[in-house]
Amino acid sequence: MGATPDAAFTITFDGRELTALPGQSLAAALWSAGILAWRRTRIGGRPRGAFCGIGQCYDCLATVNGRPNRRACLVTARPGDAVSTQEGDGHAGLAV
Repeated sequence: MGATPDAAFTITFDGRELTALPGQSLAAALWSAGILAWRRTRIGGRPRGAFCGIGQCYDCLATVNGRPNRRACLVTARPGDAVSTQEGDGHAGLAV
């Protein structure tokens, strides 16, 4: 008898609804939807997504539920999560 996963749920990326599975990282959910980049570098605006997949390189930074600088490869997707492309250093609007 095989394992049966729990039901899929919805998250959004830049306002677009996507399906995620329980236990899946946000990076995996984005990859599953064909989204390979969700951050732009501060200098040059070059696209970035997951590189190492284990939280060491910081290329996968995204804004999740209004919080910037979240490593999408380490954050487990939750129903209703709102993920958005992170531009630059992610410090816009933060008190310093």
